[in-house]
Amino acid sequence: MFTEEKKKNTNYGSIFVYCFFCLVFIVEVVRFAKPYYNLQNLMETEAVIEEGLLEVGILPCNFRSSVSSAARNQQKLSATIREETRTRPPVTYCVKFESFATMSKLVIDNGDKYESHPFSAGGYNWTFLVYPNENKPVGSGGYVSLYVKIDNSSFIENQNEVYAWIKFITYKSTTDTYHELHVTDAQRFHLFKQEYGMLNFLEIAYYKDPGSGFVFNGGQSVFGVDIVVSNPSTWEDVSYEENIRDPVVYWGIPNFTIGDHVSYTSDTFSSGGKNWVLKLYPNGVGSAMGNSLSLYLLSASNEKGYVKAKFRVIDQIRSNNVEKQVEGWPNAKENGWGVDKLIPFADVKDPSRGFLVNDIIKFEVEIMAFTRTNSIYN
Repeated sequence: MFTEEKKKNTNYGSIFVYCFFCLVFIVEVVRFAKPYYNLQNLMETEAVIEEGLLEVGILPCNFRSSVSSAARNQQKLSATIREETRTRPPVTYCVKFESFATMSKLVIDNGDKYESHPFSAGGYNWTFLVYPNENKPVGSGGYVSLYVKIDNSSFIENQNEVYAWIKFITYKSTTDTYHELHVTDAQRFHLFKQEYGMLNFLEIAYYKDPGSGFVFNGGQSVFGVDIVVSNPSTWEDVSYEENIRDPVVYWGIPNFTIGDHVSYTSDTFSSGGKNWVLKLYPNGVGSAMGNSLSLYLLSASNEKGYVKAKFRVIDQIRSNNVEKQVEGWPNAKENGWGVDKLIPFADVKDPSRGFLVNDIIKFEVEIMAFTRTNSIYN
């Protein structure tokens, strides 16, 4: 009985060991097969524009067409990262390695990165960084990492921060297209954050397999970047001002009945911190043509806004002035504020009314309120 029980225990132990080694074998097979599965999946999902190798003598960094073609299968990787395929080359900067394998070895003594020559984009200086080796930077695992770096002098000379949309790109020769990864949101750069990049851009295994198309012509590879800088926004600060400084201005026109003037324009004057002019039509305009004087207040800088003002034709004998008020937005062809029928011709020519004395007519404008618009640059 003792001998039989020992044999049963021995059999269970053998089965356990056998199952353990089978499990280890399956895990290792899956781990080593994963990069090749991902490669095949990527090749199937990307848009195939034209099969075939890169044409001899034509560099993929050159602009061969101004028309871009969206990928037939745009794969959304997350809420903010998108993967696309296009035919348009990088528009900002492009780096071509004659040998990806050789460059991977050369950069080991340079922090495992290749840093491009400085280039300009959006008025700022940048460099393009390519990390071709595994786990460089730390956390990248088996992926190529791509970064851009802004020159910190940009923040000293221009502004405290810069926003830019960044797209990282690599060339695929088998389809003559460009593989692109980008984040949909603009990236913020400042004195303490000068770099931005994709830690896991594309598996290094693709650049070791000529069949993937990402290495071609004996080991060449191409990486690029698009940088679109967001210009600082301009704001308008609009206020309504009623307590106007120097609100009343007088204007006299001598020799009013002599000559044939279509219009009279005053000298520029200041009121409320703005420059203005008055313009008189002695023969009238619009419905006042041929029967009344027309008077307008104009902005010397051609501003548009809301204005409240009073016009007066001065009675030089009894101070029994004619007064009319205008309020609103510009209502004249000169972009001004005014009254078509300010005073009839008959009243002007009547000596007893006192509006025309010694062939001089006098006007007064009182600017009571207006909107002021100031531009604010961020």
